[in-house]
Amino acid sequence: MPQIPFAGIIFVVLLIGYFFTSAVKILKEYERGVVFRLGRLIPVRGPGLVLIWPILDKLVKISLRTITMDVPAQDIITRDNISVKVNAVVYFKVVAPEKAVTEIEDFYMATSQISQTTLRSVLGQSQLDDLLAKRDELNSQLQKIIDEQTEPWGIKVSTVEVKNVDLPQEMQRAIAKQAEAERERRAKVIHADGEFQASQKLADAAQIMATQPMAMQLRFLGTLAEISTEKNSTIIFPVPIDLLEPFLKKLKKDAGD
Repeated sequence: MPQIPFAGIIFVVLLIGYFFTSAVKILKEYERGVVFRLGRLIPVRGPGLVLIWPILDKLVKISLRTITMDVPAQDIITRDNISVKVNAVVYFKVVAPEKAVTEIEDFYMATSQISQTTLRSVLGQSQLDDLLAKRDELNSQLQKIIDEQTEPWGIKVSTVEVKNVDLPQEMQRAIAKQAEAERERRAKVIHADGEFQASQKLADAAQIMATQPMAMQLRFLGTLAEISTEKNSTIIFPVPIDLLEPFLKKLKKDAGD
């Protein structure tokens, strides 16, 4: 019986090992395998143990986890002709692995490019005040547009967030002056409103004192009591005739009797 050469045994073992490692694939829970058999797409495999035919099949692994992608800072001219730099972050994931492989060459690069162009387009139609104050509305609009454009590729865009808005130095100074002027305006309005309310109260008090002479006398006596608690000093305080009128009437009455 002829003996098999040792080199032949090694070759057979290596060939079997190659075919085994090529045929057996293990996909994680968040992975799916897009398999092409002789160039034709067959049903998506995974997760777990997947068997394919070496040479005949080609397996492409696709992750279904959410991907966080930074959108580089874009030079944007707003609707009111102000130049700003804006960057953003996009959260998306693959929901149809077969489309992500067959419909687009590189879904990550394509999503990045479409996000950059959409960011420039949408924010270029907005005014600077909206860009700074209405961030949530712009984020929703960006998410909707990007999601519609990436849907044919099997991509679902869940969130788009505008991160930083870099303004020119002169515009930062102008905004700071505007904010300072607004604070001064509010302070003046509050002060004027306080003066108006105080004048109303004084007018009401004057009306009451005009109808009740004794109220004026009590106020006068209260003022004297406040002055008496101060440091010793000479104070000349005019005495209203109304305060002495009851005493004068009494003297006149006694003189008449």
